[in-house]
Amino acid sequence: MSTYVLVHGAWHGGWCWQKVLPLLEDAGHTVLAPDLPSLGEDLTPIHDVTLALWRDSIVRLIEQQSDAVILVGHSRGGVVISEVAQKIPDRIAKLVYLTAFLAQDGESVIAIAQTDAESSIGPYFSPSADGSSMSILDEGVVPVFYADCLPEDAAWAKSLLRPEPMVGIATPVHVTAANFGRVPRAYIFCENDRAIGLATQKKMAAGFPCEKTATLATSHSPFISAPEKLVAALTEVAG
Repeated sequence: MSTYVLVHGAWHGGWCWQKVLPLLEDAGHTVLAPDLPSLGEDLTPIHDVTLALWRDSIVRLIEQQSDAVILVGHSRGGVVISEVAQKIPDRIAKLVYLTAFLAQDGESVIAIAQTDAESSIGPYFSPSADGSSMSILDEGVVPVFYADCLPEDAAWAKSLLRPEPMVGIATPVHVTAANFGRVPRAYIFCENDRAIGLATQKKMAAGFPCEKTATLATSHSPFISAPEKLVAALTEVAG
């Protein structure tokens, strides 16, 4: 059996995987779903956050495991797992990008998002007064993130979102063929995603070819709307 480390996306926390964890654990896997610094229940001040801090928090967690892990990143979590793979490639059995930012060296989340003509998230961005973080306007949360979720699930998730530190999504990723490039990759596409358009997902996956891919007919949050189908896809692409 495998150890899965699940890295959440922007505004979310480890809580977003709550329906996925028991399904993977029931299959015999070990599953870790940490909060990144300043998100979820973590109390790190936003001004202390860097992409390197996020990376190193996951590196420390992986280094505590006895075997190489399957490292899964959702959405903005994609740049975090890429940075982790660059730093400790031998500790990762496979990278899985779940409708995630699979950035080229020197690219940032913001730079990629600005080219995504299919995304509907832009009008709902709400920066903090000092520019250190970004929130999503209330009326945009459900249409962008939880369009196919049950109303009670969407309300629960919406209540747990926190401001996203700007530095994490503005910092360019650094990856090399020698380190990141030798870790096997997989991508799970979400066909009806309104946060990251399908064309952008496919463009990123083509830019760094993935050994395996799977497609879910869901919006941006299959861990809430279709956890069983997501676990089946994870199992398939993780091999």
